[in-house]
Amino acid sequence: MVPTEPRLPQLRTLAVQGHFFVLHAPRQSGKTTVLRELASKLTAEGTFAALYVSCEAAEVAQDDFEAAEKILLGYLSSQANLDLPEKLRPPPWPAAAPGERYKKALEAWARACSRPLVLFLDEIDALRGESLRSVLRQLRSGFPNRPHAFPHAVVLCGLRDVRDYKVASGGDPDRMGTSSPFNIKVESLTLENFTFPEVRDLYLQHTRATGQNWTKQAIARAYELTGGQPWLVNALARQIVEKRKHAGLIRRQQVEEAKEVLILERATHLDSLVARLMEPRVRRVIEPLLAGELTGAEETYDDDRLYVADLGLVKRTRPLEIANPIYKEVIARVLTSHAQDNIVLDPHSFVTKNGRLSISRFLDEFSAFWREHGEVLENAGAYHEVAPQLVLMAYLQRVVNGGGFVEREYGVGRDRIDLLVRWPLGGRRWQKEVLELKVWRDRKRDPLERGLEQLEGYLERVGVKRGVLVIFDRRGSAKAVEERVERSEVRTKKGHKVTLLRA
Repeated sequence: MVPTEPRLPQLRTLAVQGHFFVLHAPRQSGKTTVLRELASKLTAEGTFAALYVSCEAAEVAQDDFEAAEKILLGYLSSQANLDLPEKLRPPPWPAAAPGERYKKALEAWARACSRPLVLFLDEIDALRGESLRSVLRQLRSGFPNRPHAFPHAVVLCGLRDVRDYKVASGGDPDRMGTSSPFNIKVESLTLENFTFPEVRDLYLQHTRATGQNWTKQAIARAYELTGGQPWLVNALARQIVEKRKHAGLIRRQQVEEAKEVLILERATHLDSLVARLMEPRVRRVIEPLLAGELTGAEETYDDDRLYVADLGLVKRTRPLEIANPIYKEVIARVLTSHAQDNIVLDPHSFVTKNGRLSISRFLDEFSAFWREHGEVLENAGAYHEVAPQLVLMAYLQRVVNGGGFVEREYGVGRDRIDLLVRWPLGGRRWQKEVLELKVWRDRKRDPLERGLEQLEGYLERVGVKRGVLVIFDRRGSAKAVEERVERSEVRTKKGHKVTLLRA
């Protein structure tokens, strides 16, 4: 366990001071652990009656706010009976009209309790429509009466910041503005990912408990791959020591292997994220990232970006980036999975007699595939702007499946996707192949010159002498697909050999 309170020191301060505020962070980032621990500590210290309760069960009520009130109050009473001493538990809830029951119940409890109440309402954004609107309105209405006739402090916890509650409670998601049905909040806190020292200390707890050591390189690589995302940090280690049952010193190799298994298995945490990729608000942010284009042209972009950051898919920093390399790989594989299902090939046919991967054969086979199916595929799928790149990545993934690895680099302003194929040759030897994907669009000049310059820099960075540049022509004036697919050999300014595939 990483100590919880140092991760969010403002949480205690604001609760003790009697504020209503918001804590939002992506799923499985440690919110529930932090809230439960603080509630327990505040009650044990003798000044407050603090209670953690989840609102998730009321999700089924949807717009039926009367049903939502009954579910929420039932869970509130049940949780109080489990976690609080008898003298601090709520009295029987008073009779009240629908739409006032939650407020009246909290008023009655605050008056009857010998200590000020502090409520941590987790999964508040599980509520929808009229149910969420009603609860927020009742909390706002009771706010002036605290602490003697209403809870001293209320913390709303969920995936999203309070600005997005307007959408969940019925606001227009395309024109949100900044108004909110919870405008009494004093602060919006977020729970950051683990820092490198926290990841290191967490892993070394395992060493102290079991004697199994980690190399410095393994810990550094684990942090790099996960970006400190708490679930990923733990899942990576668990994959190594529990599922794969590695018994010796944990090296970088074990971390790489565990990462690949996590991506292939796509556990519930990863699936819950990728399920969001088809939401229009998410696509408006992720698609330009994949294409490497500049963002922010649409009126709603800033709100969309904050929403996607709240989900944990991108960093909050600028320029915009996918949150971590594991998410980056998962997103690319998910978006190429449909195309992979339609690609019929034998991966073994791409391996030469000496065990090397034949990139030349890959280019031949992909060219034939693209001539036949490109017209349809380049306009397919929700991510239309990056359809050709996704199809090529899908084809390449099918070729290397089960043997090598494909590492992808993409992001805002890159104007390309870089692919590094690593193919094992036995021992610690690896074959490396570099591909760069670019698109020629209307009102743009031929990207060949710029592409060769960018590819040259990438080749030198990864220590490879030759590479492949693929240019997809998506201009309105482009020839038919079967006519424009052609290969040639060119060189960069420094003399690096490049196979050019125009598609």
